[in-house]
Amino acid sequence: MALIALNHVTFAHEGAPRPLFDDLSLRLDTDWKLGLIGRNGRGKTTLLHLLDGTLPHAGNIDMPLPTHRFPPAVPDPELPVGALARLLVPDFAPWRWRRELALLGVAELEASAWEARPFARLSGGEQTKALLAALFAHDTGFPLIDEPTNHLDAAGRAALGRYLARKRGFVLVSHDRALLDACVDHVLALTGDGPQLQQGRYSDWKRNREYAEACERARHDKLRKDARRLTEAARRSAGWSEAVERSKIGAHVPDRGFVGHKAAKMMKRAKALEVRRDKAAEEAASLLRHVEEREPPVLCPLPSRPGRLLEAADLSLWYQAERPLCRGLNLVVEPGQRLAISGGNGSGKSTLLRLLAGEETVGAGFSGHLRRASGLKVSYVAQDCGFLQGDPANFPILRGLDPARFRAVLDRLGMGGKADKSLWNRDMRLYSDGQKKKMLLAAGLCAEAHLYVWDEPLNFLDIEAREQIENALLAAGPTLVFVEHDRAFTERVATDKLDLQAFFSRPCTGPRSVFH
Repeated sequence: MALIALNHVTFAHEGAPRPLFDDLSLRLDTDWKLGLIGRNGRGKTTLLHLLDGTLPHAGNIDMPLPTHRFPPAVPDPELPVGALARLLVPDFAPWRWRRELALLGVAELEASAWEARPFARLSGGEQTKALLAALFAHDTGFPLIDEPTNHLDAAGRAALGRYLARKRGFVLVSHDRALLDACVDHVLALTGDGPQLQQGRYSDWKRNREYAEACERARHDKLRKDARRLTEAARRSAGWSEAVERSKIGAHVPDRGFVGHKAAKMMKRAKALEVRRDKAAEEAASLLRHVEEREPPVLCPLPSRPGRLLEAADLSLWYQAERPLCRGLNLVVEPGQRLAISGGNGSGKSTLLRLLAGEETVGAGFSGHLRRASGLKVSYVAQDCGFLQGDPANFPILRGLDPARFRAVLDRLGMGGKADKSLWNRDMRLYSDGQKKKMLLAAGLCAEAHLYVWDEPLNFLDIEAREQIENALLAAGPTLVFVEHDRAFTERVATDKLDLQAFFSRPCTGPRSVFH
């Protein structure tokens, strides 16, 4: 056991109006499996950079072990995987790397084939596994893991949770609630009220946070009621005091001194009530200041159309001519249905969504029958967000959206509000992946459509935003076809599920159409 000590650490990004971390002090045990959570822009990745010593800062950070980052910088994606692993791990031992690959579910023959294959030729999920194996192939050191699930399907995420649960000591930045529950034993939450450190799983932290916020809201409501009651009591006492004081005037007052004393006593009581009222109002104002409201954005689907919105029969998908994806697929999408599409990497999930949405897909095609309802309006959110660039103010206008509503949706997702106004003065290419994803998702939420088609909409989104999206979908009840590897989201939102794995990699025959 060793302690990581942060003492009075202050850090601000260049040009930022306020520090991201101000006088931060923490003690973290290197044996902890620590989940680091917080809204996009709160500084999770920045904190990892501070821990590994790559950012200048005020204060002191005592790191007792060398740190190893995931994902690491890959100097040349064309390097063979084995050579890259040796480059990333100075004390590289082949047996150790292969052991980690086996623990990640990579068969021995597959691992042998990877060694000579260029890293760029691996799928996103395979690259993640190769780099994670290299991370834990170090003989010593403390792993700092940043968003390892972005290229993993549901099965890969479950395997990663089991893998990390067997490890001892790391910091994990993730927005995947199931993964956090599977492998962490402490949670560090970067909140608007500062860092909150707690022992237990993510679900334990969330339950405690919700209980604390409920207690604070109840206390706030009680204090406001008390303030109103005390205001009325003070008003009555002051009124009685004035009435008694006026009664001294006249010819039939037997003891003006007694009446004056009584009036003064009642006025004193009124002043005391005012002090109590002000104290209650002040305490009420101090509560809920840092409670983050998580109202869901409002989704406005067009009224449901009668009959089926989409219908596919004996559908086969192919990509780049030689590569069949799936065959013999039948599906129906009806109003109000929320259909979750699942399947392993490369099973054709994204290709199917683009086909259903009528989006261009160069090099892909299909055979079989596909029918869309006449006049069907579709809102499509793509998986990739890296292409975003340009003036964010023009983004909703170019998509035919109401800019005010677009900003309101973004604000509810925790982006671009009062504390984030500088975002509107920056080119979108400088946005984080989470911020770019929120731009795309806000556009999807603002679009009025009969059918919403979303491809991994939660990638890079913080947990609060994920829960807001869930609540918006459950409240509005739109028709939705989606791919999402976040198990908690799918279990809560989906009304139906379709696994493409049952149709995967079968010979694709018959006439084909290209869709682009």
